[in-house]
Amino acid sequence: MTNVTSVLNDLVETSKDGERGFRKAAEDAHDAQLKSMFVAKAEDCTRGARELQDVVQKLGGKPETGGSMSGALHRGWTDLKSAVTDRSDYDILADCEKGEDVAKKRYGEALTKDLPADVRTVVDRQYQNVLRNHDQIRDLRDQFAAARR
Repeated sequence: MTNVTSVLNDLVETSKDGERGFRKAAEDAHDAQLKSMFVAKAEDCTRGARELQDVVQKLGGKPETGGSMSGALHRGWTDLKSAVTDRSDYDILADCEKGEDVAKKRYGEALTKDLPADVRTVVDRQYQNVLRNHDQIRDLRDQFAAARR
């Protein structure tokens, strides 16, 4: 039997990690359009986490409020790198893509679980957003890579 609230709380952590990662990217980005895109993606993650927390509450569970330990470690590494070096927009996009790779994996794993249909609908809709984010960030990273040559 799948513990649905546990699966959802893992995704809340993933969304919180994304929110913090995108906020950090917005702070560090040099390009104004990238800054505003990262802020918008952070806000999307905030809304996604809130939606999942609401579902957990409706199911009678206690919603997760923080990010994951691995997300905190990744942010710590990213913070250390940005303190030591002035990261280029390409580097920032590459880090964001890694974060979206993790989100893709976690959402994909959640969708293999036995979830009630209404919960699966929410998770699948958010997963489609994660896939779009990932592809958009990957494409931007490739554009910035081409500009560096």
